Amino acid sequence: MDISTVVIEKPEDVNVVLGQAHFIKTVDDLFEALAGSSPHLRFGIAFCEASGPRLIRRAGNDPELVDLAVRNARAIGAGHSFGVFLREGYPVNVLNQLKQVPEVCRIFCATANAVEVVVAETGTGRGILGVVDGGPPLGVETDEDAAARHELLRAIGYKP
Repeated sequence: MDISTVVIEKPEDVNVVLGQAHFIKTVDDLFEALAGSSPHLRFGIAFCEASGPRLIRRAGNDPELVDLAVRNARAIGAGHSFGVFLREGYPVNVLNQLKQVPEVCRIFCATANAVEVVVAETGTGRGILGVVDGGPPLGVETDEDAAARHELLRAIGYKP
């Protein structure tokens, strides 16, 4: 088995959700879940089939994000993996809808951070072992840091 990493290509203003699913209908159901979540959300989806024609299935409402999703899916090349690239919305606003899609088996990450995907390759194919999402901790939160976190959550509307 060979293990490698794939750096996710994305602009800073784009969030990514990486996951694993199990059926050709995945890309259509992910599209419906995202399109129904917000009229402002811009997104692109790519899903790697693991059998049959083994195509990268794609959908979205933003051609640039669809192309970005396809490029990253091609680089990862893991069967049944999918990537959702978001603009004008955040994973926290759509993650539950994505997890409720019947074909979704797992979510590896949902982030705006730099991401590396750890990929294993065998004679059968490729699979995602996990992800490296952002950097390691630089310290432990102080009382002042906690107060700043609470203020931020209030300022962006997540806490009263």
